[in-house]
Amino acid sequence: MAKSKKVIITCAVTGSIHTPSMSPHLPVTAQEIADAAIGAAEAGAAIVHLHARNPKDGRPDQTPEAFAPFLKVIKQRSNVVVNITTGGAPTMTVEERVRPAATFKPEVASLNMGTMNFGLYPMIPRFKGKFKHDWEEPYLQGSHKGFFKNTFADIEYILTTCAENDTRFEIECYDIGHLYTLKHFLDRGVVKPPLFVQSVFGILGGIGPHPEDVIHMKRTADRLLGPDNFHWSVLGAGRSQMQIAAMAAAMGGNVRVGLEDSLWLGAGKLAESNAAQVRAARQIVEGLGLELASSDEAREILELKGGDKVGF
Repeated sequence: MAKSKKVIITCAVTGSIHTPSMSPHLPVTAQEIADAAIGAAEAGAAIVHLHARNPKDGRPDQTPEAFAPFLKVIKQRSNVVVNITTGGAPTMTVEERVRPAATFKPEVASLNMGTMNFGLYPMIPRFKGKFKHDWEEPYLQGSHKGFFKNTFADIEYILTTCAENDTRFEIECYDIGHLYTLKHFLDRGVVKPPLFVQSVFGILGGIGPHPEDVIHMKRTADRLLGPDNFHWSVLGAGRSQMQIAAMAAAMGGNVRVGLEDSLWLGAGKLAESNAAQVRAARQIVEGLGLELASSDEAREILELKGGDKVGF
């Protein structure tokens, strides 16, 4: 099988969406994040997508100092491709959000393609426990009247700040309009192929998780970007995670899983680890008669600079 036909699994190990009270398995400390990333890689993830958190209360933390401890451990213990977020959290400025990627020069960084409503507040009534930290409920509730700011200027700022680092981007598209924005930057030569397009389904404020939404996103990306110019990956939020993964893999795409995107491994069952979700995605992929890409094969497919050229 040609390497380009192999399926890349990305694992997003903690994120900034869920709060620590929602699951005892959500990685918070640097050691927990490092162990989760390495476990995901051992389970079959070629790429790990990384956020940082305050080790005391689990609050999203986008300082380079919060990333440094786990980045070094992951590099020492694994060959996995490291993807550092520039999304951070919707409450952060773009200057805050880009600092870790600018500092550590990873092989891959995420890049959000548009300002949007980003509704986390419906998780509050669904959570039946008690929040342990005073920041958690207000943080989620704030998404009712807040938004996730990613203006054209913000996108250009991230791209130009990282321009000299040879970092490629996991380009996150939460709706059809985001694909048109990506086409705009591609036409201007600000981003260059091969693009790594991550279609996001099921976030309140973005496109939904219906199979027709998945098909529509892929068909539009093919038409706008040209199928030879990008590698397509998907993530499904919450309960849609594995269904979306299965659809995309069957359509020739790559998949992303992880506790950033969903805390669950089936109805009413919390995932005990990121590795457990990777194993579930791997079972889907291999059940379709497909093969997983290794980290080095992902580097070749996405034309990455290599793990020896990062800044950590």
